[in-house]
Amino acid sequence: MSVAGTAGTKVWVVGALAVAAIGGGTVVLTQCTRGAGVRDGGDATLVAAARDYRTYCGLCHGDEGEGYAADNANALRNQQFLASVSDEFLRVNIERGHPGTSMAAYGERYGGPLDDGQIEALVRFLRAWQTVPPAEMPEPEGGNALAGAGTYRTLCASCHGARGEGTTALSLNNPIFLETASDAQIRYAIAKGREGTPMPGFEERLSPARLDDLVALIRSWGREVDDPGAAHPELVRPELPEQIVLNPDGGAPTFSPLRDGRYVPSAEVARALERGSRIIFLDARAPSDYVRYHLPGAVVAPYYDVEQIVERLPRDGTWIIAYCGCPHAASGRVMDALRDRGFANTAVLDEGVIYWKDEGYPVVTGPLPGTMADAE
Repeated sequence: MSVAGTAGTKVWVVGALAVAAIGGGTVVLTQCTRGAGVRDGGDATLVAAARDYRTYCGLCHGDEGEGYAADNANALRNQQFLASVSDEFLRVNIERGHPGTSMAAYGERYGGPLDDGQIEALVRFLRAWQTVPPAEMPEPEGGNALAGAGTYRTLCASCHGARGEGTTALSLNNPIFLETASDAQIRYAIAKGREGTPMPGFEERLSPARLDDLVALIRSWGREVDDPGAAHPELVRPELPEQIVLNPDGGAPTFSPLRDGRYVPSAEVARALERGSRIIFLDARAPSDYVRYHLPGAVVAPYYDVEQIVERLPRDGTWIIAYCGCPHAASGRVMDALRDRGFANTAVLDEGVIYWKDEGYPVVTGPLPGTMADAE
């Protein structure tokens, strides 16, 4: 749970400790002594993990693991979730992310910011939220994917998408999810739901056989996914280029008044690209997503490390467009950081980069920014 502190302070109760985020720092406070003080020694990894969670995860999953802070990211401190997932499931999903969604790979071998030790510490941090014993999860008994299709359309598709791609809930057809989630885990989630979230339990509405059919259908969506971190780790290390401005000799783009003073439509940005307008694209996602595809000429500017690029940006009024997959959370954080530093002509790509790619607008793959000539 979270307890109130002084202004600017947030405190998590984690196991037998209170982890306090005070300004830019984090301390671990004991709960069992009069006048809590900073605890030392073996809790250093938990201190670092709390800081890492706040830096990398809280944006979407909520600072207290409550979920749905952005992009309908799931509630990580939900007890039914924690009781049903293994440490390995947590580790792999943090490390490799969910390709094709806004959940990036955060493991450093995939271009993310976290080493193995940091990921293990994050798993420990998440696990410390668990207050119930591991769930008893019966294995499905067979199941028929074809029979499950009708039930899925009626009860699941409105949130999880017609083919499990996710709309207002997580994507069930993601290969990393399906590679790491057991059949029993999937069945348990359908049966019990996630109390306190939009996900209801269906065990009172569906027979055991129909639950098993749904598991079979979801399992049928599994597929292999490329693993660039394992085969070519050198390909996931994008760096800032010397030239940050795309089309430095071009004219300024013309945009309609920004929606809510923040958002510019993809169609208008695409027209600016076609005209060779002078512009800067900042990819606010983790570098692991950047190398999969990015806008032509875009440079890496992760939402958790905006400072790396601020001093390199020209202050001559060049339009700066930030984007992410959320579609607004990470890019909005980057844009706000720039506006706080006096950059006026800034905006967020309204629909996000996943929409951009799905609409057939140009993208570049790999660690280099590229140009329109390199676009697919």
